[in-house]
Amino acid sequence: MVWLLLAPTKDGRQLLLDNPFSFGGFEQLASNWDQLMAFQNGIVWTWLGNATLYSGVALILTLLVSIPAGYALAMVDFRFRRTLLMVTLIVMLIPNTALVLPTFLELSAVKLVGTPLSVILPFSFYPFGVYLTYIYFSTAVSRDLLNAARIDGASEFRVFAQVAMPLATPVIALVGFFSLVGNWNNYFLPFVMVPGKKSPIQVGLAELLSNVPLFNPTSAASVTIDLPVLALATILSVAPVLIIFLFSQRFLVSGLTAGGTKE
Repeated sequence: MVWLLLAPTKDGRQLLLDNPFSFGGFEQLASNWDQLMAFQNGIVWTWLGNATLYSGVALILTLLVSIPAGYALAMVDFRFRRTLLMVTLIVMLIPNTALVLPTFLELSAVKLVGTPLSVILPFSFYPFGVYLTYIYFSTAVSRDLLNAARIDGASEFRVFAQVAMPLATPVIALVGFFSLVGNWNNYFLPFVMVPGKKSPIQVGLAELLSNVPLFNPTSAASVTIDLPVLALATILSVAPVLIIFLFSQRFLVSGLTAGGTKE
């Protein structure tokens, strides 16, 4: 981590020959920044914007589906409830990469490949979030509290919205963070679905990497990328998730430990 933060302050020669933890200089950092911004007319900002759009919209859809679904599995008795829970657990075991090809074929059949929805809709499918919410409501929220609200005349929707949801802040943050990080770092699905300028930052990093001569000696690109510039782009790709984590870690910790102790 320290090496990655220091790498953009050096040129390519300094990065290979100088002390790995030495500081290069602010002038070289500015030069590397200018090189990164000059690559395809600042396309790195387009990549970051695409990643924000795909991950942000998918996050909203994930929360709108996962939280009510987990609440229903934990608190509501209905037919096939146990079967649905087992299906959720089984789907969690399937690697995401194994679903890319069938997802591509399905979205191609409805002519969505190449559009933002071809990434957003698969990103929104998050059975692990359903299971996390189910565990939280099963262990950390009292049924007696919800029943008291029902006795007072509250409808089922009002019980969920005004009683259960405020108590579920930690698990909402936890599901949201895991979903956001997984979607933000997803490479294979966007690579298949939205090539070119519609790509998110992770696919863009691979394109930058292909223009680094040390990694791709056969590259005949007119523009070559130095390793410090690639390191700077990597920091930009990590920074949004890191900032979100720093501001939400209190909720993440409480969400991870919920249900781990019994009063």
